[in-house]
Amino acid sequence: MTLRLSDAETSKFWNDRHQRLTDLRSGGDVSYDEATNSMFYLRRLSMLMDRIGLQNNRVAPLYLLDAGCGKGYFSRELAKLGHEVDGIDRSEAALAQCRELGGGPRYYQSGLSEWRTSWLYDVVLTVDVLFHIMDDAEWERSVRNLASLVRLGGKLIIGDWGQDGDHLFGNYQICRGRNTYVPLLEACGMRFESWESYRFRRSPIGFYTFTRIG
Repeated sequence: MTLRLSDAETSKFWNDRHQRLTDLRSGGDVSYDEATNSMFYLRRLSMLMDRIGLQNNRVAPLYLLDAGCGKGYFSRELAKLGHEVDGIDRSEAALAQCRELGGGPRYYQSGLSEWRTSWLYDVVLTVDVLFHIMDDAEWERSVRNLASLVRLGGKLIIGDWGQDGDHLFGNYQICRGRNTYVPLLEACGMRFESWESYRFRRSPIGFYTFTRIG
């Protein structure tokens, strides 16, 4: 039986990884080189843009939360489109690089279950992060909290696999299935819209899109 990393061990694992690996590999797929990871990031960014939309208004920009932002790739790229972006992550090493690179987003050190604001977001996105939360109770707290941060009519976008059932990959990744996500988020007032595969190499992961209806 594979022992899952504890919450503290997971935080240390990612902080060490962000310190050790290059920008894209540290938060991407370690089996890809930097060039392949660059294509993988662009693929996911284009899918996010399809879901968020390209329109922006300087007077009334969209407010986005990049939950588990890592070194800030998606936060920076979405901010370039004119959106107001908050990025949160537990890793001090990743956030230090985010702040050094700048680019518009605001960055905060926080876990996904802990983040609180006095406003709601038009879109909350979490790209390939939730399946690295190994503790089931902490994972559920995180999902519920992210849903609570979405305004009425807003979207929650989650990267995970689209099959039913959960699957443990090693000791630091557990994909939860559609039959886990959909009932939980429906109980949080979210409507399931779609799941679409990344269609990149053999990745089984894709984006769930939910809309807040209540």
